[in-house]
Amino acid sequence: MEFGLVKDLLIKGMSYPLPGKSAQVKMSPMPVDQRRFEENLPAYHRKGAVLILFYPDQNQALFPLIKRPEYPGVHSGQIALPGGKMEDFDADIIATALREANEEVGVKPDSVEIIGQMSDLFIPASNFLVSPVIGFSEEIPDFVPEEREVERIIQASVKTLFEPSYRKKKILTLSNNFKLDTPYFEVDQEVVWGATAMILSELLGIFENGKG
Repeated sequence: MEFGLVKDLLIKGMSYPLPGKSAQVKMSPMPVDQRRFEENLPAYHRKGAVLILFYPDQNQALFPLIKRPEYPGVHSGQIALPGGKMEDFDADIIATALREANEEVGVKPDSVEIIGQMSDLFIPASNFLVSPVIGFSEEIPDFVPEEREVERIIQASVKTLFEPSYRKKKILTLSNNFKLDTPYFEVDQEVVWGATAMILSELLGIFENGKG
């Protein structure tokens, strides 16, 4: 999908009420963890942000995803959007998204035009309330992966999200042999599931709003 069209659709789509839960649940593992959508979150939850950064490559819109390295943690080896925990010195959640994208993949904050924020999504497994932030860069960023946090950077094409053949389902077996019927996007032969897939599902809903 052309970069200019993506930008126009998202700017228009963000002027409507956000799709929120109705779009997020379309890519939620089943059974749905209703804790994601409760009004009263745990008092000790942490705030974080991710950046969905669109940029042109031969006039096609791409955005970066990252693969986490293997480590003893709940998100080991998973595909994610660049982002992380809000720190006390961050001016706001947008500053968090820009700082984390800079630290993890080398995106320069002053090269990013912010369009807005999507719906927050709570991740019970890591106790984070994540705020997705949409931004644009007119140039391809000079990506540099942070070795401790990023195994690889995937330059994903927006058009992949719209292709039905890249939306699939599988049974994932997690710890304690717990099984989830999991929809996912297949991107560059990687499984994009969970909160990241749910965020991208709302993004598709915003695109649809932009189309009118």
